[in-house]
Amino acid sequence: MKAIWNNVIIAESDDTVMVEGNHYFPADSVKAQFLKKSNTNTFCAWKGKASYYDLCVNDAINRDAAWFYPDPKPEALNIKNHIAFWRGVEVIQ
Repeated sequence: MKAIWNNVIIAESDDTVMVEGNHYFPADSVKAQFLKKSNTNTFCAWKGKASYYDLCVNDAINRDAAWFYPDPKPEALNIKNHIAFWRGVEVIQ
């Protein structure tokens, strides 16, 4: 799987975890130079507190386009150390 935004591959892995229609990429498969920590947090009843990254590619910013669960609830431990994408990020095989 590949995550692409602004014509740049942000992440690439053969080992994503699919949850609720989203591919979660292992954190080490994501190119950290494109991530900037956001102050945004949301809460999921069964996964826990999510944190976000802005994507910064070629002088463009896609706010809160990546999210992760730093300390997921027990039911979601399979996505610990994984990052998912949305807001125009194309995830393809």
